[in-house]
Amino acid sequence: MSLNSISPIDGRYHKSTSILSRVFSERGLMRYRVMVEGEYLIALSELKIKLRKLSDREKKIIRTLFDLTDEDAQIISDIEQKGYKNIKATDHDVKAVEYFMKDKLEDTTLKDILEWIHFGLTSEDTNNLSYGLMLRDGTEILILKLEEIIREFNKLTKEHANLPILARTHGQPASPTTFGKEFKIFSSRLERQVNNLKKQEILCKLNGATGNYNAQVIAFPNIDWFKFTKTFIAQLNKTGSETLRLEPNLFTTQIESHDSYAEIFDNLKRINTILLDFNQDMWRYISDEWIIQKPTEGTVGSSTMPHKINPIKFENSEGNLGIANALFEFFGRKLSISRLQRDLSDSTVQRNFGTAFGHSLIAYEYLLKGLNKVSVNKNKIIEVLNNHPEIIAEAIQTILRREGAEMPYEKLKDFTRGKQVTLEDIHNFINSLKISEKVKKELFKITPGNYIGLASKLASK
Repeated sequence: MSLNSISPIDGRYHKSTSILSRVFSERGLMRYRVMVEGEYLIALSELKIKLRKLSDREKKIIRTLFDLTDEDAQIISDIEQKGYKNIKATDHDVKAVEYFMKDKLEDTTLKDILEWIHFGLTSEDTNNLSYGLMLRDGTEILILKLEEIIREFNKLTKEHANLPILARTHGQPASPTTFGKEFKIFSSRLERQVNNLKKQEILCKLNGATGNYNAQVIAFPNIDWFKFTKTFIAQLNKTGSETLRLEPNLFTTQIESHDSYAEIFDNLKRINTILLDFNQDMWRYISDEWIIQKPTEGTVGSSTMPHKINPIKFENSEGNLGIANALFEFFGRKLSISRLQRDLSDSTVQRNFGTAFGHSLIAYEYLLKGLNKVSVNKNKIIEVLNNHPEIIAEAIQTILRREGAEMPYEKLKDFTRGKQVTLEDIHNFINSLKISEKVKKELFKITPGNYIGLASKLASK
């Protein structure tokens, strides 16, 4: 951990986010660019053009460049910013990658085809494919962590499927539910959004400076460049997971329109909002002592109040989810807009993808840490539930309606609304009703603990 980092992602929380460095760092972006340029060169060699076919050994030489070392990344940076060997500073990050590859390959059997590197491309062809791969691989990391959260939610669902709790609507006592069913709601919501995320496509382009294949067609008019684009992008898909597949977008300006990016970010926003909702509910359950936090030896809850165990893991998660969603919202709003055929304002924005993913991953990690430090306080939950027998008024008035009693809702409202009643008071009320003994016995059996409807079955589905 560096204590000099400006962002806590690379400082305080580096342990949680280091897995993202390979994907979203500057070196990560360079690596994806080298991969795209290398695979493109190999794909060109398969066409019937003046470029000769490459041997398997030569293809392997190109692909060894994909394992970009720190030293390699520094060379690319030097080429861009200050020059390297006889290469003057490019002040252009993609051109620096091209020159790096030429420098690395000039002493190999590939030295005769160096000018085919980046042939017919604009930098945005390389970039959008690189960012597509970046989003694919970064999202896969988040999905794995989200699936871990879902497993924890399902575990809590199973453990507490039958534990009745007092529900609250508008913050007021309401018809009971079970703790397991409430956890099931979150796992179900999360599963749906994660499944949607896995199905997302990432649209990419490979069509030149203004999206018309101008350079490629002027050089080789007989090549089916549409087919080549589709085949090439399909090949790139083989370099990673089966989720979030790259798909060709044939209708673009110089840049791919990023609408599919916005779809991914909106999906991640929905996921993060669900987890925000969960964190806030957990905070309230802890505040009400329905959930107990386990103390960790040596840790401090307050600098002045020794007794405290604060729900900081859930609070930390909530804060990081908020930051991530603010960025995802901005990305979606910004990146789908570009002046005419191209402006460069998206470039610096895309470099911040890792920041949003980092805050999301921190949030997921801390939510899981929070869950690992809590237990359910069954005694407190049952005590609170039994202290609110008025919640079975709904059940009583519903059965009385079934029996054709006169104005049952109004009678129960007058009896319970704004008043403290006991279960004994309710039983006395039932005895005063002009109904059959059979129905009275039915009403006497209703308690706050068993008036849970199908909550247990829902939790077990």
